[in-house]
Amino acid sequence: MIDFNKLPLFLAPLAGYSDPPLRNVVKRFGCDVTVSEMISANALAYENEKTLKMLTHSHLEKPFIVQIEASNVDSVKNAVCVLNKFDDIDGIDLNCGCPAPKVVKQNAGSALLKDISLMQSLIQTIKKLSNKTYLSVKVRIGFDEKIPVIIAKACEEAGADFITMHGRTKTGGFSSRVDYEAIKEAKNSIKIPLVANGNIDENNANEILKTTQCDALMIGRASIGKPWIFHEIKTGKNIDNKLKKEIILYHFEQMLEHFSERGVGLFRKHLHEYSKGLDGASNFRNDVNFTNNSKDMQKLIMEFF
Repeated sequence: MIDFNKLPLFLAPLAGYSDPPLRNVVKRFGCDVTVSEMISANALAYENEKTLKMLTHSHLEKPFIVQIEASNVDSVKNAVCVLNKFDDIDGIDLNCGCPAPKVVKQNAGSALLKDISLMQSLIQTIKKLSNKTYLSVKVRIGFDEKIPVIIAKACEEAGADFITMHGRTKTGGFSSRVDYEAIKEAKNSIKIPLVANGNIDENNANEILKTTQCDALMIGRASIGKPWIFHEIKTGKNIDNKLKKEIILYHFEQMLEHFSERGVGLFRKHLHEYSKGLDGASNFRNDVNFTNNSKDMQKLIMEFF
């Protein structure tokens, strides 16, 4: 289902952004693999309605991977048992890279990079219990020091089918320089596929593939306000403004379909990104911020773009 020989493009899990509407859009414009927003393993175990809705995805999302964060074996067991009930989920990804303080304080996310043994136990537990096709792990190159080879080998030994590596340490956050050479070191140390992640856009994607020698790329923040980026990376061609407008309107329709009228407010952050760099963007954003009606919002989009 994931052909790494074709250098597939993944959409990164982005909290508050990579919801079903955005994933549905990028799947129509060159994205090969989508991943859910990060979901707490503990929340999954309770099977509450809000958490289960995060598993919603369209028929276009094939393959579809659910990312979970956890800090202990029991919570992982419970989460996998819940996910096993859903036949249309193709893989489980364990987050070992999130640098958010609230996640790290719970010894989850990138905190696991300081406890390789626990990280391996969690991976092994998923491998043993999951009925999904794929088990992947999303990591950084270290917590406060760069240990990409140790991390990659640990994931491979524990049973991961592939790894996604972000080229910064946890302490590097999202602002430090991405170390693509470190990702290359990890790639050369393992036999399973490695997906490169970190500051990848349409201008540097091919160079990063060449530098890291990875099997795929994961696009994150560069896709916000530019969901057609996957198409541009694959074809090397820019899309015209007419098509951009159609995509933005389609994205808005998807937001309304998934979130109902609440989608109007939630779409504001996307419109802020879509309008960046365009003449009159400041006034447009101001209008958007005070619009709560879907028809009024659609009219603003039609007129501005």
